Amino acid sequence: MGDALLIAIRLALYIDLGLLFGVPLFGLYALKGDERSDVVPFRRLVAVLAGFGIVSSLFGFALLAAAMSGTDLTGIESATLTMLLGETSVGWAFIAREVALVLALAVAILLRRRGPTLFILASVLGAIAVATLAWAGHGAASEGGLGIFHLTSDIAHLLAASAWLGALAMLGLMLLPGRAAQIEHVRIVHRALAGFATVGSIFVGLIVLTGVVNGLFLIGLENLGSLGSSLYGQLMIAKLLLFSAMVALAASNRFRLAPDLERSLDAAEPVVALRALRRSLAFETGCAIAVLALVAWLGTLEPPMSAT
Repeated sequence: MGDALLIAIRLALYIDLGLLFGVPLFGLYALKGDERSDVVPFRRLVAVLAGFGIVSSLFGFALLAAAMSGTDLTGIESATLTMLLGETSVGWAFIAREVALVLALAVAILLRRRGPTLFILASVLGAIAVATLAWAGHGAASEGGLGIFHLTSDIAHLLAASAWLGALAMLGLMLLPGRAAQIEHVRIVHRALAGFATVGSIFVGLIVLTGVVNGLFLIGLENLGSLGSSLYGQLMIAKLLLFSAMVALAASNRFRLAPDLERSLDAAEPVVALRALRRSLAFETGCAIAVLALVAWLGTLEPPMSAT
């Protein structure tokens, strides 16, 4: 029960903090001017994501302290919390995350000026919050210069994945049936898709590159042949299959469905193209959530390289 709860909290944080970074970032590179505020109530969304992140992170840290103490949440001692907060990188990362989230919440509540300021600040603070998750996983397990390289790669991996997740969430919101009823709105959707096409390719390339680096650190070339013999390896294989499906769906969106949408706009009949794009994005988002669930689970297991 304890492991399941920890995995659930890890998944909630991956999704919440990923959206806090990825959603306003999408607003910066794929939308223009008033479109950013017209698509979704960004200020309210940032406030909700930051607030949920604060609470979830607190709960997750309490679960970690309980696990280290070998007790439940009611039996955590103050000495354990003090030690974790003041003497471990996990505690320092937790403090940095909470500060970033509190600042993001304050920005969403207090900032009244229109323009890109909210999106820039929310993206930066969201990036800091996402980066701190690397210290709660295997990315911080390596030591020395190689350890710094591994940690940096893990942070880049998390940020690229979060940016992709945020884009999927935004495109999904823009394609809701009630929103996609007007041709002008559909034109904005098409332009946003075009804006995401190039940036999304960078995200995918970065995920692949950093994934290979992380795999070398956690699995090792010598363990590839026996990867399917352990639960860790089986989950990793499932993750790679789901990621491959996401890449295939993204390629279909870019090279088939987006051009179909453009042609349908010229004919002023985008209903069928929108339906196909909506369905594809739903499958891609489902795969993304499943990948994050597997990552949350993998973070609680011992990788093959740690056993050698």
